[in-house]
Amino acid sequence: MNFLVDTLRVLLMLLVYSLESFVRLFIPPRKKDVSGETVLLTGAGGGIGRLMALEFARLGALLVLWDINEEGNKETARLIKETHGARAYAYTCDCSDREEVYRIANQVKREVGDVTILINNAGIVTGKKFMESPDSLIEKSMEVNSLSHFWMYKAFLPAMIAANHGHLVSIASSAGLLGVNGLADYCASKFAAVGFAESMGLELLSMGCDGVKTTIVCPFFINTGMFDGANTKFPRIMPILDPDYACRKIVDAVRREQVYVYMPRFIYIVVALKNLLPSKTGLLLGEYLGAFDFMAKFKGHAKKSN
Repeated sequence: MNFLVDTLRVLLMLLVYSLESFVRLFIPPRKKDVSGETVLLTGAGGGIGRLMALEFARLGALLVLWDINEEGNKETARLIKETHGARAYAYTCDCSDREEVYRIANQVKREVGDVTILINNAGIVTGKKFMESPDSLIEKSMEVNSLSHFWMYKAFLPAMIAANHGHLVSIASSAGLLGVNGLADYCASKFAAVGFAESMGLELLSMGCDGVKTTIVCPFFINTGMFDGANTKFPRIMPILDPDYACRKIVDAVRREQVYVYMPRFIYIVVALKNLLPSKTGLLLGEYLGAFDFMAKFKGHAKKSN
């Protein structure tokens, strides 16, 4: 009897959720107010991190800026104050160093208070074929792009759980959904970041902590300089993303409490096809879309990522 009841309940809820999603196509959910929230951004010293910091400051949030680049981080804080007259606290931190993360986190709690929106944005890219990648850079990719998320959650999530209020944002990558030629270590680190964020979202729900939201962002290449030289065969459907556009989409997704954000929308189709088509068909389409040559002309540098 339980099987029948549970099955009927699931079918009913599937119908309800499907109708809800359909309605949301025409009536988007109201955006939450982030004024008064304390937003911590890693990789805030430039690129998409700086743009997001400025946008959240415009919306009235208090900013806590983390970056290993002290000069760039202070410049972001200065721009926030000059542009929006908002407060921003800048901290120099290597997010790959667990003990340094915990130390600076305790300093933030003493000087600023509890963080309510955590945006894990810092990242690096090696940009070399796997067998040409130095071991030290492979290790650093994993430490910055994925392991740092673990330490940041350990440091700031307990206060969110206690208050049943907060938002965890993972700036991952479409390379965390699909393997890319020439990005083996980067893909591995971003797959890890996506898996970790998804698992933590479920763990929070299982605890009844539904006031802590999660957003996982998986963009294609963003034109911030990090992926200079990376190319796309069909820019109309797989464009190199404009940083301002990507920033607006991410902040909007946080305010709408959207769980997944793929940019451009064609990524949704690519991921679906990957899971549905035979592997040979997928490889054929990947070759057609130029996926094997995205990094053929790469000349970027290891900086804070999108």
